[in-house]
Amino acid sequence: MYSKIEQSTQFLEAYKNGAKIGIILGTGLGALVNDLEITHSIPYGEIPNFPVSTVESHQGRLLFGTLNKVPVVVMQGRFHYYEGYSMQEVTLPIRVMKQLGISHLIISNASGGLNPDFEVSDLMIITDHINLLPEHPLRGKNDERFGPRFPDMSDAYDKKLIDKAKMLASELGIKVQEGVYVVVQGPTLETPAEYKYLRIIGGDTVGMSTVPENIVARHMGMKVFAVSVITDLGVPGMIKKISLEDVLQAAGKAEPNMTKLIGHLVQTIEA
Repeated sequence: MYSKIEQSTQFLEAYKNGAKIGIILGTGLGALVNDLEITHSIPYGEIPNFPVSTVESHQGRLLFGTLNKVPVVVMQGRFHYYEGYSMQEVTLPIRVMKQLGISHLIISNASGGLNPDFEVSDLMIITDHINLLPEHPLRGKNDERFGPRFPDMSDAYDKKLIDKAKMLASELGIKVQEGVYVVVQGPTLETPAEYKYLRIIGGDTVGMSTVPENIVARHMGMKVFAVSVITDLGVPGMIKKISLEDVLQAAGKAEPNMTKLIGHLVQTIEA
């Protein structure tokens, strides 16, 4: 795995822009790229050892550029375990980002709301997570060049970044929730009984991504901030059938606020 990551990194070295911030754009949340000054756009299929996104709403490009004059590297589309990739493949781009000099990772996703106080198109700052995936991205022999065998996860989501984001949201007049994100394998959405169970064990939202990237980023000492867009509700009495189009519509409604929040947040992160 280390040699594959080295190959990917060497290929991308020519595009390095001094960025310390990496951004992952989730389902229906790709419009942030409209605010980017893009210097290089590389399809995942051209990068050695990179998986290729199979989800139709994920563009599948690695972007180098600036956001509000701050250098960034952006994944326009991510990979999921349910697509058939191993956890090592899902998280390989995070390892490559670290090798390229990224120290802070901002993750976005679309998720289902479990908290009855949430509404569709709300933003939720992730303060913690519950991992229900059947595979762990650090399973197997540990490579000390990346991080320790048993990384501590008591600060999985950086408290300083959370506080900054909450302050910015208040200043910008953006409504934000905060809470715990539960990750499941997918690709099916949850049954009513599963929604109930996930709420009982402490979840505020549920989704199929983010946690593997977080774990690998923390393994390597990166600081992580993550935000969910609530695209549907798994609350008793409010559960209804939804389609990908419904998810994209809800995400699109929330996207301007998410983009504005992330755009201001990157300006507060010291290189």
